[in-house]
Amino acid sequence: MTHKIAIIDIVEDEQSISQMYKLKFESEGYEVFTAENGAKGLELVKNHRPDVVLLDLMMPEMTGDEMLKQLRATDWGNDVRVIILTNVSQEEALKKVQALQVSDFIIKAQSTPHQVLETVKKVLAH
Repeated sequence: MTHKIAIIDIVEDEQSISQMYKLKFESEGYEVFTAENGAKGLELVKNHRPDVVLLDLMMPEMTGDEMLKQLRATDWGNDVRVIILTNVSQEEALKKVQALQVSDFIIKAQSTPHQVLETVKKVLAH
């Protein structure tokens, strides 16, 4: 039986952060795609149908919460697991995405790449 490689889409405008997580996840055997704003992120998710999306809230062109609203409004985007990856406080982030079914929240400044990886593994296991 072959093991399916999990696909992770990272939607993050900070290139250095996006690349750091991409390298971490790829070193663990995941397939990773990145986008630098919500508009491109929506296309990315539509094309790859990832197992998990790491989504920043504060981005140019289209914010993460706007992308999430549009994603949840589609048939195919309803069940996509999304982890908010932000430096906005959890309370503030919760207000923005309360009704949009997120799997978890990660405060970037308070989390190591290893902790982010562990959160993704936990979300994939459920």
